[in-house]
Amino acid sequence: MGLAAISSTLERPLRVLTFSSLFPNAAQPLNGVFVENRLRHLVASGQVAARVVAPVPWFPSANPRFGAWARFAGAPSFEERHGIKVWHPRFPVIPKVGMTLGPLLMYFWTRGLVRKLQADADFDLIDAHYFYPDGVAAALIARDLGKPLVITARGTDINLIPQFALPKAQIRWAAGRADGLVTVCDALRDALLDLDVSPDKVRVLRNGVDLVSFCPRDREEVRARLGLSGRILASVGHLIERKGHHLIIDALRQLPDFTLLIAGGGPDRQDLESRAMKAGVGDRVRFLGEIPHEVLPDIYSAADALVLASSREGWANVLLESMACGTPVVASDVWGTREVVGDGEAGVLVEDRSADGIANGVRALFAALPDRSTTRSYAEQFSWDATTEGQLALFNRIVADRNDHLPTIETIDGAAFQSRR
Repeated sequence: MGLAAISSTLERPLRVLTFSSLFPNAAQPLNGVFVENRLRHLVASGQVAARVVAPVPWFPSANPRFGAWARFAGAPSFEERHGIKVWHPRFPVIPKVGMTLGPLLMYFWTRGLVRKLQADADFDLIDAHYFYPDGVAAALIARDLGKPLVITARGTDINLIPQFALPKAQIRWAAGRADGLVTVCDALRDALLDLDVSPDKVRVLRNGVDLVSFCPRDREEVRARLGLSGRILASVGHLIERKGHHLIIDALRQLPDFTLLIAGGGPDRQDLESRAMKAGVGDRVRFLGEIPHEVLPDIYSAADALVLASSREGWANVLLESMACGTPVVASDVWGTREVVGDGEAGVLVEDRSADGIANGVRALFAALPDRSTTRSYAEQFSWDATTEGQLALFNRIVADRNDHLPTIETIDGAAFQSRR
């Protein structure tokens, strides 16, 4: 690439290829919606043109009897979401050895598509989300294509997976190969540094919240529509053990005046329903199933408080969404949650992640319940603007640095030779 070509790249939007299996599709509209939201705000700046490669595990049938696996088969191979083109290549997932081979399988089954996209319209940078297997696969592709790479760490990819020796080694290799690293909270940055990653390479860019879509709605109208009354708690998230829904159900035994709404789908629903019945609170727990993202403001607005009892969270978007709707939170004090729930206007942090601890946290919140407008004002500091500005600065610097080191052709006394600027 000569100087004219390099200059021309500065006069057009940066061309970014986002690479992540954490991205929504028509069959799984809530999968990785936080990655899509961040990208949408980045593209809305007008300074980035993006395409997305969002790999999906291969499965042979979309028959609903196969449960969650069938939804993988239902994902389209290509779709356009919010004006952004998204490809969903399949890659095999092999039971019991998937943890070890996952990055290589994702790499081998997606590199052909990425090469085709590069040939059709070259891109300047690969923006990968989730370190393992996605970030490692993206690092292999970036190495093949000679492209700069940014990887964003989001949670269990750094606070859980590095407990395994081989994935840990692969994550460290990918981090070393990347031109820039992003974490969504300081706690994940510290975890990356514990893997001997250079601190100069890591930047914290927190997730934001869409303050237009997530705003207070008429509580009485929403409650009347949903048939709710009295004190309402909400718990939003995938129905799996680490999200802690079971602890909130157990805590209800100590909170006789409260009803709990649980929004989300997942493998633990039947167990959670049985737990509620055995605990004698089945009549005060409503399972809402998966709620479309655009409908969640109704749930947050109907509730007096959101409760998040997770054992691990990088940056929990549900906390910001709830607070943007004027609803304070009770949250287990894990990883980046302390960075979200900064004071009493936001809610209460719970150090004792147990049914007793959650019940005490709810009582503490309701003893000094903040006004909805105050909670909303607190959330307004978390718009996407700062994150978008941070990404633009990082991406532009990385692309400029890479261009500054590209070989150019110079001529001295009629003799052409290569040099590195």
